Amino acid sequence: MEQKKILIITYYWPPAGGPGVQRWLKFAKYLPEFGWEPIIFTPENPSYPLLDESLVKDIPENLEIIKTKIWEPYQLAEKLNKSNKKFKAGQFDVGNNQSWKSKLSIWVRGNFFIPDARVFWVQPSVKFLEQYLKINTIDVVVTSGPPHSLHLIGLRLKNKFPNIKWIADFRDPWTEISYYKHLKLTNKSDKKHRQLESEVFKNADITLATSYTDAENFRKNGANAVCITNGFDESDAEKTLKHSISQSLKQEKFTLSYIGVLEQLRNPENLWKSLDDLVKSNADFAENFRLKFVGRIDNKILQSIESSSLKNHIDNLGYLSHDKAIDEMANSSMLLITNFPNESSKGIIPGKIFEYLATGKYIISFGPNEADVSKILDETNAGKHFSYQDSEAIKNFIIEKFNLWKSGNLLENTGNIEQFSRRNLTQQLSEIL
Repeated sequence: MEQKKILIITYYWPPAGGPGVQRWLKFAKYLPEFGWEPIIFTPENPSYPLLDESLVKDIPENLEIIKTKIWEPYQLAEKLNKSNKKFKAGQFDVGNNQSWKSKLSIWVRGNFFIPDARVFWVQPSVKFLEQYLKINTIDVVVTSGPPHSLHLIGLRLKNKFPNIKWIADFRDPWTEISYYKHLKLTNKSDKKHRQLESEVFKNADITLATSYTDAENFRKNGANAVCITNGFDESDAEKTLKHSISQSLKQEKFTLSYIGVLEQLRNPENLWKSLDDLVKSNADFAENFRLKFVGRIDNKILQSIESSSLKNHIDNLGYLSHDKAIDEMANSSMLLITNFPNESSKGIIPGKIFEYLATGKYIISFGPNEADVSKILDETNAGKHFSYQDSEAIKNFIIEKFNLWKSGNLLENTGNIEQFSRRNLTQQLSEIL
């Protein structure tokens, strides 16, 4: 049977690093099993915040990849202020950490580049893809954001080719994302963002969300929204779990690890305080505890932790390739995940939670009450979710797991995670298609 064709418009593609690239990389890997031939449209010269060459090997053989040039103003922003490099990853200084240069750069970013600084790729992409769609049969177009500029490509193509089905995939919300209110938007700019978002919701045949709460919020705003979460690749999970178990047998220290990017808006200060208290009050814990960071930790957060009793307990390994990061997950006792504290972020499910699940390690999570992450941890019995106000409960949870580790009884947890395998999630996607 001849396969149908799906054109995937994505900014993030290997060698880009981070979780954003993996969603459609993995869908592209498994879609042919379900009767769909993926074609990728991506920038030729993007300005990625992170690079990970190890993900290149996951690109399926014979996959058609189309590339065109993009112009992005990040070099100009970085000349104005070096800390503006964070913009590429949707981060910036907040509160007292903002200099006047930061404030100016944030104002320019929010009000001059709507919806974001990749907006200059929209017009040339539409022009190129109009010609491509005239001579190639495509059944479905997918746009994946952020950057939400890519949804504007989908919107214009849908207007010109109404018979082609369009899926707008929101890996993160647009105006509901936590940092939106930090963009220093004028009323006019805010109105423009919301108008464009509304047009995408109303015109896309399907809006995909990566969390249950986001899908519900999108439906309230007029979208035909469905949730397909991120997941773990089962071809990696089996070897990860075996490696994880073998590493657990020879762990010399009780190691709590954070893997990924940690910025100021998701900083669990009450966790660092709880760990500081435990190190000060419990000699056995102090002797055996390590706090490991793999990825990019905001310097201000690191400085704060290093000024406490935790200073001599930190292993900061910096950014590692995806493969090596998974090894470090496996070589841990517990894994940390953080989300923005405000209630509007309860629908954010960080992609790495699924790779955490595949290791079998217990997870300690921070974010708003009744978060979707909490639902997943409860369903899989994989850990515990805390608010940014909790303190004693955090210490009790950590000490409970530490005592189990000390006695050799901190067992791997592998319950009910198959629903989050990339193949099963791709099957869900194929049913929607």
